[in-house]
Parts: sequence; C-alpha cells; structure tokens
Amino acid sequence: MPGDEMARMSGGVIVIPARYASGRYPGKPLAPVRGATGVAQPLIARTIAAAHAARRNLPLHVATDDARIADAVRALGEAPVMTPESCANGTERVAAAIDALGIAPDYVINFQGDALLTPPDFVAALADRMEQHPECAVATVAMRCSASVYTHLLADQAAGRSGGTTAITDAAGRALYFSKRVLPFLGAPPKDADNPVLLHLGLYAYRPEALHRYRALPPSPAELAEGLEQLRFLHHGIPIDVIVLDAPGWDPIELNNPTDLAPIEATLAARGIA
Repeated sequence: MPGDEMARMSGGVIVIPARYASGRYPGKPLAPVRGATGVAQPLIARTIAAAHAARRNLPLHVATDDARIADAVRALGEAPVMTPESCANGTERVAAAIDALGIAPDYVINFQGDALLTPPDFVAALADRMEQHPECAVATVAMRCSASVYTHLLADQAAGRSGGTTAITDAAGRALYFSKRVLPFLGAPPKDADNPVLLHLGLYAYRPEALHRYRALPPSPAELAEGLEQLRFLHHGIPIDVIVLDAPGWDPIELNNPTDLAPIEATLAARGIA
C-alpha cells in the first residue's frame, strides 16, 4: 500500500490542487483577481494567501501538472509539486502530491485552488475535527445558506451554469449526497434562519490511507454524472463527516465561472483585502 514506506510526520499539511486545463475556465489559477486597491494578483496567489491565513503553522504545497502554474508558485516563494496530467480531479491530484512528497502526515487538507474567500475559521474547524477524532477518515465543511448565496445558486441553476454544490446529511452529520442542483427542493424562498440548504465548500481533510484507497477505486456513476469527486467516497462506503457552520460575514463563493469574478472582487474590496 502506498504510504507504508513514506516518512511519517505528526500534524497535517495543506495541499492546493491547481490545473490549467479547466473545462469551464481554462487557465483559471493564473486569472487576475483585483483586490481593494485595484491591483490584480493571479488567483493562485490569492488562494495561497487565504490558506496561510487560515492555518499558518501547516506546511503548504501546490499540486499541479502545468509548468506555468509551477513557475507562478515558485515566484511567490512557495513549493509546487508536479503531478500527472492523468489525475481526474483534485482529490486524485492531492493523493499524487503526497506520494511525490514521500510523506504520511496525520491528515491532509485539500484547500481548493478557486476558494480564495474560504473563512479561516472553517479551515480551523476542519483541522480540529481531524486532530480530535482519529477515527474520522474524511471530513468536509458546509455552511447554512444566506439569502444572497441561495439566490446566487438559483441563478446559476436557472442559467444552466455549474456553480456551487449543496450537501445533504444524516442525523449524525455524515454526508448522504452532494449535488450541483440546489437540494433540497424548496417551494418558496425561505428566511435565512429557516433555510435547510447547505452550501458545500470544496474544503476537505483526509487520512492518507483514505486518499490512497480513493485513488485505487473506480469512479462512481453519480460522480461522473455530477462531476463531483467526493461522491466516489460515498459510493464505495467511505463515510464523510460534514461540519456545518454558520455563514461568515461575506459570501465565500468560489471562482467557478468567469461570472463569479465580479462578486468575488466586490467581496475583496468590501473586506479591505489588497
């Protein structure tokens, strides 16, 4: 099994998967994103800064298959890890990065390359779950939808865009399903306090063993249909703990489509992030 001969290390590591050939947004990691000063930085630079702000004490690596992204990461003084082009998704790329690094940490945090607005507290909650619950194989984060996020999700759905992902959990807080549809179906827009829709943020933590098992398993039909990598875990009986948190004071939308750029830049400006 991969990992048996790897260097064991205490604590966790952060890996940011970043690929150039995105079907929805080619070259997205290098896309310029303006902050409060109007100065643009590539998305990957802003994502790295957000990851460091969330958990400064954890080692950080960017997993990529593209020399242009690797060069941009080195220019920022960070460590790229080259991974195969054949990686089907971010989870496979994170697993490949851990193999390439030759390490076996207590846990690995997958900080999405397009999730520059991820609240630091969400990352801390995820790390705490892995540190306090050694039986947890995989964990992720979802937040209760605000009215503005819910409206954004519905607009993407109505326009046929693949935007945010929603999560359904059981009574124990484990994932039942994830979808790019807005689930559950609501007949009328709810008030914030009554909104049962959970926005899933692309933020994961895994045990190295779960990562290696994932990489060896075939994709599931739902994973291929939805384009959601985490459904492979559920299909093969690997539970995912979902930490449900309250929405922060801003909408942590991801840069999934070019149409997301304007609201993201507005949020950076409102938060005074240069």
